[in-house]
Amino acid sequence: MKLSELASGLGRRAVQLLYPLRCPVCDGIVVPGGERICTRCLGRLKPMAAPWCMQCGRTLSGQGEYCGECGPGRHNYVRGRVLYEYDSAAASIYRFKYGGRREYAGYFGRQAALFLGDFIMGTRPDALIPIPLHANRMAVRGYNQAQLLAAEIGAATGIPVRPDLLARVRDTVPQKLLSSKERQNNLKKAFHISENDVKLKTVILVDDIYTTGATIDEAAGELKGAGVEEVYFVALSGALGR
Repeated sequence: MKLSELASGLGRRAVQLLYPLRCPVCDGIVVPGGERICTRCLGRLKPMAAPWCMQCGRTLSGQGEYCGECGPGRHNYVRGRVLYEYDSAAASIYRFKYGGRREYAGYFGRQAALFLGDFIMGTRPDALIPIPLHANRMAVRGYNQAQLLAAEIGAATGIPVRPDLLARVRDTVPQKLLSSKERQNNLKKAFHISENDVKLKTVILVDDIYTTGATIDEAAGELKGAGVEEVYFVALSGALGR
């Protein structure tokens, strides 16, 4: 082992001793040390199981290729995949978004690359684009959980991350408070492209939660209007398809 590698390893262990990681499931200090999730918590976050909707990637509850909210021409994006069932990950995602648990991104990003890697690489994306936060929310929260997640996926896959390309220009009402129709209206003209002529053919949007697809649709429409040919998405969690 090179001296520099040994020093780096010792440095990481020292940081873990001083600032031990929190488990994304139980939020306790990770046991055993050096891991990103407690051994006893493995399996408590439930991956979105097949069969998947051919468009949004959520588990189908009935027959057919699409859930009740998807189908040819229903969305601005081509296809997407979701990592976890929302009910199993809700408490963890809440802490990740609002509780300052930025460190969860390391585990979530690596899990997304592991379980969704074939889908991600199969689209041959030019970039990963995190769904942005409005400046007001960024000022309160201090970070964008989607950007942290995208950075970890990018590090694991080698795909460039472009957090600068898409901006949120309207401070919209939280989507969880609205009906499906209200969500669509709430997001009208919420996003803006920072470049007049985007030199990307295929991109993957990254977000923490997929519900009806209204956020992804609005962002995808803005990207396609700027010249992007195909937009896909990956999300950390989502409800089961209906």
